Amino acid sequence: MNILPRVAKADQRSKVEQAKEVSRFLRGAIADGLADPGLAQFGEDDANLLKIHGVYQQYDRDSATERKHKGKERSFQFMTRLRIPGGRLSASQYLACDDFADRFGNGTLRITTRQTFQYHGILKGELKGLLASIHGAALTTFATCGDVVRNVVAPSSPYHGPVYETMQDLARTFSTRFLPQTNAYAEIWVDGEAVVGEEVEPLYGATYLPRKFKIALATPDDNSTDALTNDLAVIALFDGDHFLGANLAVGGGLGLTHNKSKTYARLAVPLLFVEPEAIGDAIEAVIKVQRDYGDRSDRKHARLKYLVTEKGLDWIKAEVERYAERSYEAPRPMTRFRVPDLYGWHAQGNGSWFLGTPIPSGRIADRGSQKLRTALRTLVERHQPTVILTATQDILFSGLNIADRDVIEALLREHGVALAQDLAPIQRGAISCPALPTCGLALTEAERVRHEILDEILERLKAHGLEQEPLSLRITGCPNGCARPYVGDIGLVGRMPGHYALYLGGNAEGTRLSSCVLDKLARRDISQALEPIFYDFARRRQGIESFGDYCSRLGSRYLAELISDYLSPVMI
Repeated sequence: MNILPRVAKADQRSKVEQAKEVSRFLRGAIADGLADPGLAQFGEDDANLLKIHGVYQQYDRDSATERKHKGKERSFQFMTRLRIPGGRLSASQYLACDDFADRFGNGTLRITTRQTFQYHGILKGELKGLLASIHGAALTTFATCGDVVRNVVAPSSPYHGPVYETMQDLARTFSTRFLPQTNAYAEIWVDGEAVVGEEVEPLYGATYLPRKFKIALATPDDNSTDALTNDLAVIALFDGDHFLGANLAVGGGLGLTHNKSKTYARLAVPLLFVEPEAIGDAIEAVIKVQRDYGDRSDRKHARLKYLVTEKGLDWIKAEVERYAERSYEAPRPMTRFRVPDLYGWHAQGNGSWFLGTPIPSGRIADRGSQKLRTALRTLVERHQPTVILTATQDILFSGLNIADRDVIEALLREHGVALAQDLAPIQRGAISCPALPTCGLALTEAERVRHEILDEILERLKAHGLEQEPLSLRITGCPNGCARPYVGDIGLVGRMPGHYALYLGGNAEGTRLSSCVLDKLARRDISQALEPIFYDFARRRQGIESFGDYCSRLGSRYLAELISDYLSPVMI
């Protein structure tokens, strides 16, 4: 069944849309490309289809210019991303993932802001072995990229009781329910038998969705997923331990294009309330609205947020009710969102403890004297915790015995791993995307400059007695927003090589977007540009006002003037 969008005629659809339609439900010529050892890469159409299989075709941008001058083709490689709903792994699954990093990748694991792992540096000849091995560990990469419902994220805090278990159950349920039904993944990667007869996609149709679709779960007491930055936020409401249902909020999304005012970051807004047993059907109705009305001609205008902005909430709700064949309540009142601090040791309430461990940029690697990957592997082997990946690229080790605290901390320290108590708040909570050299969209660095930018900013904070201020820093190499820079206290968004746009004024609760204060700021001037703002904040804050609230109250024009009075025009 081919479900064509109502907003674009067949001859107006983008090349990606046309490729999906003739792909035979995501098969394309991927199998042929895999079987050809003479090809280091896939053609454009197959590279786009591979994304829905959880695979990105990339190349090493560090070596690209030199190779071009030598008449060599680019050094092609691949990134794969796992589907781990709620970020929860058994000890054996974690150890399997760790093993795959050496067998197939570049020896590192990278935690994403969607509570999953990515592998980088995979050669084409290793792809099938990796994906088959992941399947053998009861995991998958299917539908972690591309124009489908992606990995479903959920609150990380593993406190004993119905709330956490309900959220994890919902994440797994929705992850399974909204997987594509095509047999293509099994046929190509795990030698599944080919389908005989006609194949259908009951939800997606042959052209799948106009663009990626992100779902996040949260509660008002735990918005650690930044749920409102997603296409659909499922905000679960509880009366004590009793699950009442959920408010659905629609239209979030952070990707934008510099100098293109028709693209923008947006937070999801509450649409309706739905009872526990009917949440899945309501979500499916929202997906169908996006499927049938989303823009399939312009991929920069294809996310649900544009449909919500242009059609309005009343229209969206009416269409959702039409697809679901029922009416819904208005959203119920909610308390103010909060984000719990999960770093360090916490009692789970059942006699066990969990340890929140900061992972810089989510990169689990052994580098120099810091043997982070070895330390974490040893911890998991010896203590067999449940492993929970967080939306801030960190790890929670759950189910630990508090009697082992000293032994575990000694293990981490012996391997050069910084514990949460060793770091300032801004160091613990900083997020960055991979950017260069692997991401083809990156305009400048992110992960590789995170450490030095943090050190410089921390020195400025210390000068004003603000080093213990709970600030969030988000760094991305481009404006697509993978590290959620538009909701942090300080957002650095790649603008051009060596330059960033500076965003200030988001909040810790994830309920307010930041504002662009400077459009182009040189990397070398970042901490110096923030200096007058830190100075002013330390003296003008109102009571216990947060840095984000201070920036929002005074506004981007005021903050820009502070910076311009401090820096020479040449530096801005």
